[in-house]
Amino acid sequence: MIETPAALAAYADALRAGSGPVAVDAERASGYRYGQRAYLVQLRRAGTGTGLVDPVPLGDLSAVQDAIGDEEWVLHAASQDLPCLAEVGMVPARIFDTELAARLAGLPRVGLGAVVESLLGYSLQKGHSAADWSTRPLPEEWLVYAALDVEVLVDLRDALAAILEEQGKTEWARQEFAAVLAAGPPAPKQDPWRRTSGVHGLRNRRQLGMLRSLWQARDDLARRRDVAPGRVLPDSAMVSAVQADPQTEAALLELPVFRGRANRKLVGTWFGALTRGRALSDDELPPHSRPGDGPPPANRWADRDPAAATRLAAARTALAELSQKHAVPVENVLSPDLVRRLMWAPPEPRDPGTIAAALRAGGAREWQVELTRDLLTDAATRA
Repeated sequence: MIETPAALAAYADALRAGSGPVAVDAERASGYRYGQRAYLVQLRRAGTGTGLVDPVPLGDLSAVQDAIGDEEWVLHAASQDLPCLAEVGMVPARIFDTELAARLAGLPRVGLGAVVESLLGYSLQKGHSAADWSTRPLPEEWLVYAALDVEVLVDLRDALAAILEEQGKTEWARQEFAAVLAAGPPAPKQDPWRRTSGVHGLRNRRQLGMLRSLWQARDDLARRRDVAPGRVLPDSAMVSAVQADPQTEAALLELPVFRGRANRKLVGTWFGALTRGRALSDDELPPHSRPGDGPPPANRWADRDPAAATRLAAARTALAELSQKHAVPVENVLSPDLVRRLMWAPPEPRDPGTIAAALRAGGAREWQVELTRDLLTDAATRA
């Protein structure tokens, strides 16, 4: 483990002296800690070897960033790791995403272990992907597992790059990788409390207001304790409490989960949140559903706009055929949400130029525009 400034500086010097792309990975503590910070960063470069860097005591890993410079990073499912790496001062100029490359290459399974076994013939050690990486000291077998994640990434990159070149998809991949970098960190979710498991079992706005209040109390506590919210209070317990609508703390303590020692100590917090939600005025209550800026669910189109349903069916059929022809998953050929938006409200006039402009405005890459523009124009003019 590299966990002192001196050791980090020495490894940064070794990285700088290495050659070629740099394999990068990060381990988080999802399900254990609040947020998605990195608790271990793994790197490997030819001529350098593998480094396991502990960002907890170090905080800033910009020395590694400076050593890598503009060299290409090789990651698997880059969008998962880039935000937490940016938090510690590591932002790539160029990437090669082996998971995304595997999708474009038409591989049937795109998990790291499956792709490595398929293309390189190795079986990666399994078993610690869902571990609590905030644990200190990290067990030796966990460190071995973490090192293996970058051990063969550059070899895997070369194998995938050769396949993409053979299939004529190198430029497709370049545009996709650039889009991942340009996307930046995900925007904060609107009304995240609506993602509570079981929320659809609540019947009215009053119950939604109580759930929102309880969710906010749980989130505040989880953030202060740096614990995953679900470990503070499960979603199912929150929904059950709202449905039971206990009128006293004693009644709340009769519910499952709330009987436990930890929640008995917090009963005032949970009951207070329920009480605040129950006391909201009608104007303060959340609506049944969050207003959306997109089209309605596709299963309602036939009733609400039969012409749009016809257009969507034609677009989906054409895209499925295109997906099969190029051996690229249909969701990678074009975002399903963008397809729905385009078929619900096609631009006018409905010609290849306006369709292409709408695709670009919706975030489609040039290779996607060229591939889908004509077939989507045809679908848009069906009705």
